[in-house]
Amino acid sequence: MRLVRWPGGVPPPCGRSVVTLGVFDGVHRGHAEVIRQVVAAARERSCRAAIVTFDRHPAAVLSGPPYGRLPAITSLEHRIRLFAGLGADLCVVVRFCEEVARIEAEEFARGVFRDLLSAELVILGYDCRFGRDGKGDVALCAKLGLELGFEVRVVPAVKVDGRPVSSTAIRKAILEGELQEAERLLGRPFSLYGTVVPGDGRGRALGYPTANLDLHNETTPPDGVYACWVFTDGEPVPGVVSIGTRATFHREAGSMRVVEVHLIGRSEDLYGRDVEVQFVRCLRGQEAFESAEGLRVQIGRDVETALELLRGPPAR
Repeated sequence: MRLVRWPGGVPPPCGRSVVTLGVFDGVHRGHAEVIRQVVAAARERSCRAAIVTFDRHPAAVLSGPPYGRLPAITSLEHRIRLFAGLGADLCVVVRFCEEVARIEAEEFARGVFRDLLSAELVILGYDCRFGRDGKGDVALCAKLGLELGFEVRVVPAVKVDGRPVSSTAIRKAILEGELQEAERLLGRPFSLYGTVVPGDGRGRALGYPTANLDLHNETTPPDGVYACWVFTDGEPVPGVVSIGTRATFHREAGSMRVVEVHLIGRSEDLYGRDVEVQFVRCLRGQEAFESAEGLRVQIGRDVETALELLRGPPAR
């Protein structure tokens, strides 16, 4: 999937496109339905399937705290990975800042939909808004389409239990550890995506090396140990992921919360690489053991339990 940044420089026109626009935090059932329609229409028209998204949630710029501190369900890097998995050909990442926030909807549609993407069709979610003060709703986009030469199609809300799927409800489910509910609303297993960074090496010393993840401000479940699948560049690998403050070694208040994953049966240098961790089931809560040996024995049990749970192929 090709990636384009906007604004910044003058990228060449990207060819005829079917386009959608949104933050798509979570890339949940509703978002996925919009993207699937974009991909299907693009294939029918023999043109590009393009997604326009933002490098941060616009509310983080427009509203400031506390929204600016609210974690995303999926970071930009994670969203891009999921977009590619749904079949998108092109992703335009809008650098959202105060200057961009002042762009009128008409100017945005002209500059991005028409000039950059040569849109033939723009497919939007029912509640999509863009442009200054959010004036670019579905009705205005349809009017602009008549002037600028593209059609507009609206995708109604995707509902679960009679209510539209929302990122707010998914974030709440994750934070409360209701991962089955999060999966039901997402339409896919809950996962975290991050870059492997150096840790303190304690896992390797215990015989179970771990990859420590920088999650780029993604929402994490409660502290605990979980069975998971780990996706790197190759085949998925069974794993155990731990979230918490490493209480056996760090008992002081305010210890840093970390996410570290052990790839079962694998030992390789992953530093600097991005990995996706797909959660399967919580094995136990975080515990403080009396000794490193006690922790090592428990990790061995966790690995055995995880392997029992991960007998079949991962869901995607």
